[in-house]
Amino acid sequence: MKINLKALQAEEITEFAENLGQSRYKANQIINWLYKKYASSFTDMTDLSKSFKDILDKKAFISNLKILKVQVSKDGTHKFLFELEDSRTIESVLIPDSDRLTLCISSQVGCAMGCEFCITGSLKLKRNLRAHEIFDQVITVQRLVSENKVRLRQGFYSRKITNIVFMGMGEPLNNLPEVIEAVRKLTGLLGFSKRRITVSTCGIVPGIDELARGRTGVNLAVSLNAVTDAARNKIMPVNKKYPLHKLVQACRKYPLPPGRRITFEYVLLKGINDSMDDAVRLVRLLKGIRAKVNLIPFNEPVKNSGFSKPSEAGVLAFQKVLLDAKIAAIIRKSRGRDISAACGQLGALKWTRAGKPVLPSG
Repeated sequence: MKINLKALQAEEITEFAENLGQSRYKANQIINWLYKKYASSFTDMTDLSKSFKDILDKKAFISNLKILKVQVSKDGTHKFLFELEDSRTIESVLIPDSDRLTLCISSQVGCAMGCEFCITGSLKLKRNLRAHEIFDQVITVQRLVSENKVRLRQGFYSRKITNIVFMGMGEPLNNLPEVIEAVRKLTGLLGFSKRRITVSTCGIVPGIDELARGRTGVNLAVSLNAVTDAARNKIMPVNKKYPLHKLVQACRKYPLPPGRRITFEYVLLKGINDSMDDAVRLVRLLKGIRAKVNLIPFNEPVKNSGFSKPSEAGVLAFQKVLLDAKIAAIIRKSRGRDISAACGQLGALKWTRAGKPVLPSG
């Protein structure tokens, strides 16, 4: 059986090359082609001899995600539909900004958490992604960016992905071993700074503790979205297993490097979690935690969801309560809403091979 080189550690690639009678230098060439030059085949490795490439082709392969569809939003956001080896699909979102290029990646096919305001949860969990399927999203998109195959305004946006957020399909902390392995490849081989990688969770308390023990050094984001157990139970089933007091306790214990804060994501749902009393309770809940809050007015992923977003005045009033309490609070502008690429919308559509949009089958 052929070996997927992207599933190996750097030292395992070295051992693999040496077992083929090659030098450590040759192994380093392979690693450089995979993680610096984003080679998709052995043919791309132009400084390797043809005889060595023939041997590699017999013994190994390079995993690649197949791009089924790319959608481009009017705001410049790109959404990618990828096909995996088992024909299942995932989505990633590239978000350009003036000083950064952020890639939002998936960690699972579907999601088991069932958050009421998020369409990905309605797809249910199909399976976990393997580490190479996680960081291959980064490699594939970066290859397109490097080759100028992503339509970004020249000279304005970065031509290199600068930030990675695990906020796509799935709950990262329910696939933690593969996520940690992917993070180590992203930092150790692809060269991303730990400060530029954020792992998000809906509140898997043991996972937060394990992520801390893993000493990855990445940023933590918590999808909070309510400040009472009663409200959170209704919109986020995870709260019944890991209620707010346990979640906040885990956040208080999370080791933060100097100058870092935990990000709390708060989707504002009109009449459910957006009152001024909710804002005051949020201030109390986060007291003593180095925190910043991203306020996200609800993005309607499907009709008849039962939720709606608050008025702009209501969002600003909610933010003011937090700012007055000296909590950094940002109203996060939704990106890619017109292509269902905004928060809570991934998986809203899938595409046939003919490129026609169809509703997910569940």
